[in-house]
Amino acid sequence: MSASVRTLVRPAVLRTRRGRLVYWSVLALALVLFTAAFIVPLYWAATGAMKAPAELARTPPTLVPETWQPENYARAWREMDLGRYFLNTVVLAGGAWLVQLAVQVPAAYALSKLRPRFGNAILALMLLTLMMPVTALLVPVYLTVVDVPLFNRNLLDSPSAVWLPAAANAFNIYILKNFFDRIPDDILDAARIDGAGPLTVMVRVVLPLARPIIAVVSILSIVTAWKDFLWPLLVIPDPAKQPLSVFLQRVAQDTPLNILMAGLVLASVPLIALFLLFQRQVIGGLSAGGLKG
Repeated sequence: MSASVRTLVRPAVLRTRRGRLVYWSVLALALVLFTAAFIVPLYWAATGAMKAPAELARTPPTLVPETWQPENYARAWREMDLGRYFLNTVVLAGGAWLVQLAVQVPAAYALSKLRPRFGNAILALMLLTLMMPVTALLVPVYLTVVDVPLFNRNLLDSPSAVWLPAAANAFNIYILKNFFDRIPDDILDAARIDGAGPLTVMVRVVLPLARPIIAVVSILSIVTAWKDFLWPLLVIPDPAKQPLSVFLQRVAQDTPLNILMAGLVLASVPLIALFLLFQRQVIGGLSAGGLKG
């Protein structure tokens, strides 16, 4: 006898005409509201960038530009020299992504499959950092970057000042470990019987099976590094080396509002495109429950 499935609405209610009407009405309303919450800000920014400054500052605002000025995007790219800051952002986000994978994947694999002594205590201490406010960690991390222990190096104005702290991400390690825990040990034991060492098992067995969750971690890492503002502002004081998030805030007071909004839209396009291209991998990776032995 199959177990009954508990739902918010009883199946008997859904079989009635009124029940179906109420259910689909509420569902449609929720979808419309959530879609509007995401689409309206994007529409407002994209169309606001194509308005004249006077129209953009008008109260009440116009929903559709009276005079379309799509050339504002080209002006923003040219006058604000966005190409340089796009490159800076790509270097910071790409490097942070690679460093995070190089540190977090082996750490999660070790905690999950190698089971070191005090592994649970180490994981608990990692997760404890998630309960702390980000601002509480700024000062100790900044002092570490200014004078790296043992090496006595100052990493300010270096991409390493962004890359290395990004590697210490307890959330990514946790979700990776959670996925690795669900990979059957029989598969790993078979590889060990064939003479594979721990590193070979990780590279040739675990990583191919973990591609969905690695894709999720990769996208989260890139998005976080791309839109980060406070930390790059602190550790990259040189204006020529700053990413888009810091640069746009720095020039906001001296830039026409429509040009600034065009720059903000251009800075958001890569993240939107990344999500649209890999949304299936994100959803699939987050919903993956491991493998069945």
